[in-house]
Amino acid sequence: MNETGAAMAVVAALEELGAEYMISGSFASNLWGSPRQTQDVDIVIEIKSLDLGAFFDRLGVGFEADRQLRFEAVTATHRYIVEHRPTLFRAELFLLTDDPFDRARFARRVKVEFAGKQVAFSTAEDAVVQKLHWLQRSGNQKHREDVLGILRLQHSSLDWDYVRSWADRQGTRALLDEIAAELDG
Repeated sequence: MNETGAAMAVVAALEELGAEYMISGSFASNLWGSPRQTQDVDIVIEIKSLDLGAFFDRLGVGFEADRQLRFEAVTATHRYIVEHRPTLFRAELFLLTDDPFDRARFARRVKVEFAGKQVAFSTAEDAVVQKLHWLQRSGNQKHREDVLGILRLQHSSLDWDYVRSWADRQGTRALLDEIAAELDG
């Protein structure tokens, strides 16, 4: 099993239990933009729709779940971590919050074909907005590259009014404009 297989095994366990979820983070920016190597998959889950004990039990051989809810500083949210021991690949299960953007992007999630299956992902616009927010909070340039990759590939199909509106609300508009200007250069 490779990293994609490990991610899909986690998604399959969520779907078998009827959980509401959405893949975000690097997997989403890889889907909508320029692929890069990643060591984890970020999955937002609606905790009310999930029996955690049954989920952890359903993961199967090779998976180890940390059943301790942890706070993640960059995203300022809580998460559970599941690791596929043979590949050292991690799934980070972030709890859906009451933050307006978190709720909006979760409501807008789309099913797309991934690894031969229909899987719920954040939209390209929401991946851009989220990566801008993480870039602002962490300064990690991989988020900038992810935004640039999405803008390059999705530029003409993006809902720019939506992206700009959230960038204004989150205080990341200057970052968005700076990165978007690289497309013209």
